[in-house]
Amino acid sequence: MFTGIVEEIGTVKKITRGAYSAVLTIQARTILEHTKTGDSIAVNGICLTVTQLFSNGFSADVMHETIDRSAFARLTAGSAVNLERAMPADGRFGGHLVAGHVDGIGRISHIRRDDTAIWYTILASPAILRYVVEKGSVAVDGISLTVASVDRESFSISAIPHTVSQTNLHDRHEGDMVNLETDLIGKYVEKLLQPAPEDTRRPITRELLLRYGF
Repeated sequence: MFTGIVEEIGTVKKITRGAYSAVLTIQARTILEHTKTGDSIAVNGICLTVTQLFSNGFSADVMHETIDRSAFARLTAGSAVNLERAMPADGRFGGHLVAGHVDGIGRISHIRRDDTAIWYTILASPAILRYVVEKGSVAVDGISLTVASVDRESFSISAIPHTVSQTNLHDRHEGDMVNLETDLIGKYVEKLLQPAPEDTRRPITRELLLRYGF
């Protein structure tokens, strides 16, 4: 589990691509502290397992499903990526609950400055926008952000200069693709409120009990 508070900007050093998967090697420093093989690190909002540790970075496997659902396919050597270690049980929730399981991708359609704030408008599919709520939370490339506005085609966030400078938002341009994870609480609530499938078993009635000697 993560909170969407980026600890460090890492750099992709190498991508070894297979037929349907890949291995990422990322240069980092801060997030290596107390990290061991098998630990989870969010890379641009995607929970990856550390498979190898080096003095100046780590490697992680990326599955076919992850590549299909995320903007990882667009990463190249030299790409800047947001990094966050999994939150310890006694840690603080600086952002919001982030599972590291990306719902899909969005495209930055507009960037504008408003005094000190920088606004990013992101186009997304209806399946994602369904769970984006004004003044709610959304993870964009693993960054916990507050939704400033939302319509049928996009949503906007307003970031302070500190957030931009401490994440790869400062490298983003109009047209760039980003990983999106919506608030998981909303998805669970929706699932629980859905009616259960029809029970195909025969109901227990007085006639049924009498037929079988009860």
